[in-house]
Amino acid sequence: MKICPNCQQAVADDAAFCGTCGTAFAAQAQPQPQVQTQVPPTPVYTVVADPYDHTAEFDAKDISDNKVISMLVYLMGAVGIIIALLVGNSSPYAAFHVRQALKITVVEILAPIALAVGAVICINPILGWLVYGLAALAYLVLAVALLVIKIMAFFSICKGKAKEPAIVRELKFLK
Repeated sequence: MKICPNCQQAVADDAAFCGTCGTAFAAQAQPQPQVQTQVPPTPVYTVVADPYDHTAEFDAKDISDNKVISMLVYLMGAVGIIIALLVGNSSPYAAFHVRQALKITVVEILAPIALAVGAVICINPILGWLVYGLAALAYLVLAVALLVIKIMAFFSICKGKAKEPAIVRELKFLK
């Protein structure tokens, strides 16, 4: 209940006029509860470095001077590795890519041997042929994957990067 300011009579809270004297009540705003708005904290973004990107470890001049030699290791396989070892032996950038290409070459050599041994040790001849066929298919898939990895590494060199190629980066030899 509210009280009329003119005649002091009790009036309903939602009345717009006093029923006794007719005084109009001003629309009084109900006190609104204060809502404190919290400003969300500004997110902190941290740049996470790629642990497989070693570009910062090499001099820009070394990268520029030895790009072509480094490309050869992925384009020409073992011959490219030998050429890079002979020509770019003083370049840490070329040596990095030689190590990565050697990992790929080791996988290319050992994979068919391991798959063939797995197929040969199978005792049952019919099952052996099946295992041998699956091993040949697995090698074909691996060969295509390694070709894609070489292409990606080649384009990484074109950009002046020194990234460890996928799959073979998990091999911990030739660091």
